[in-house]
Amino acid sequence: MKINALSDLKKVKAAIEEQAAREAAAAARRALEAKRQEAQRNLFQTAVGTVKRLPDKGVANLAPTPPAPIPKQHQRDEAAAYQEAISDEVDVTTLLDTDDQLSFRRPGVGSDVVQKLRKGKWSVQKQVDLHGLRTDEAREVLTNFVRESHRQGIRCVRVIHGKGLGSPGKAPVLKDKVHRWLTQKSEVVAFVQAQPAQGGAGALLVLLQPVRAASN
Repeated sequence: MKINALSDLKKVKAAIEEQAAREAAAAARRALEAKRQEAQRNLFQTAVGTVKRLPDKGVANLAPTPPAPIPKQHQRDEAAAYQEAISDEVDVTTLLDTDDQLSFRRPGVGSDVVQKLRKGKWSVQKQVDLHGLRTDEAREVLTNFVRESHRQGIRCVRVIHGKGLGSPGKAPVLKDKVHRWLTQKSEVVAFVQAQPAQGGAGALLVLLQPVRAASN
């Protein structure tokens, strides 16, 4: 641009100032946009402010030990076993048949059942030996044995109680108690003294109810 007069010089100066103003405005807009973008990137920090680390006091935060689970099923089994407790004082003299060999059968059970049991028509599927056990131990073992055998669907078992030859006075204490206990078990249909080859006077053959027929 050729300057010919003072007025032209003023125009040039105004143009320069206008250009500088536009550039300053553009720079201001760019700075403002940069600040806005920075604020968006640090929005979370802007919202929460300055974060300070908590002082370390050296104290362990240990969770309490949870209590042991309650064995409810075991408690129910124990309660059922308690309800099934059998007495040593039951008089079985009127319940036992003292024919040629001792036997027992529940009311309504025919004598042929006892005869078949004695003749081995029922195969022995399981047995328990109570030799050498104290009375309380023998009662518990026999109760559990009868209950579990019945649950397994077993029909015929042998109970070995011994002849009492090792007892004081050679009295068959455990033998008589086993008779009492078995007559009190609802799972028991009948029992007979075993044949000599199966234990004779020291054992019993016991017939159990079918699973569907026994009651607790």
